Amino acid sequence: MTDIRPSPIAGTWYPRNPDILRQSIDAQLLAAEIPPLQGEVLGVVAPHAGHRYSGDVAAHAFKCFEGLEPEIVVVVSPLHSHYPGDVFTTEHDAYSTPLGEIPVDLELLDLLNERIRGHIVFKKIRQDSEHSLEIELPFLQRVLPHPFRLLPLMILNQTSSIAETLGQVIAQLLKGKSSLFVASSDLSHFYPAVVAREYDEAFLSRIEAFDPEGVVNAEREGVGFACGRGAIATVLWAARQLGADQVKLLRYAHSGDVTGDHHSVVGYGSALIYKAKIS
Repeated sequence: MTDIRPSPIAGTWYPRNPDILRQSIDAQLLAAEIPPLQGEVLGVVAPHAGHRYSGDVAAHAFKCFEGLEPEIVVVVSPLHSHYPGDVFTTEHDAYSTPLGEIPVDLELLDLLNERIRGHIVFKKIRQDSEHSLEIELPFLQRVLPHPFRLLPLMILNQTSSIAETLGQVIAQLLKGKSSLFVASSDLSHFYPAVVAREYDEAFLSRIEAFDPEGVVNAEREGVGFACGRGAIATVLWAARQLGADQVKLLRYAHSGDVTGDHHSVVGYGSALIYKAKIS
């Protein structure tokens, strides 16, 4: 019997009814307009607020996955809870959403644990309440109709050394495999919209510059903020090892665009990570 991680956020962060969820995501994907993709898609950066708030921005990222058939999807997110350790994953065999179950690549997780032992404290947790990883899964289920295995990673220790080591090991394990990456992160939190946009543009410029070190250091330098800075940096380092050389920003918005409250907003950005075609 498969050990399923039950969803703690279906019905709050996104619709519990599968038909309503499917229709909502499909409408957001249909409305998303992305530029022609010139190159090999390796991953995306996507926000993780409730679908009502950031689903439009996330849809621009996930639309880049349409037509692809990866064997493995790596979703890297922050961990908003506190446990002893650096990086975490699920102890369950699969994730569940109203759209069905997604099997976890348990063999790959074990290999990852072996490779980073002694460098990163890596632990499995049961029935976690983390929204930032799960919120991306229904989008993946709609744009990737073929079965795929999930490598779910949640980062608590968001230092550059952790992100770089993790990214490099993941890339080594995925070399020669068909895979995609999702880096889950929101941007600045609870600034006035004008201030938020300034911070968010500075942070997004570091993503677009393919600068994982700069992404991690942005908050310390006071120039930009992202709760998943370590997740983004991890994915950038891993994607670079697998040949990615370009990042293209796709969409920016903030919560005030939905709520009408511009006094205190959360920023959302999406980006495509890819390997440019060589002419």
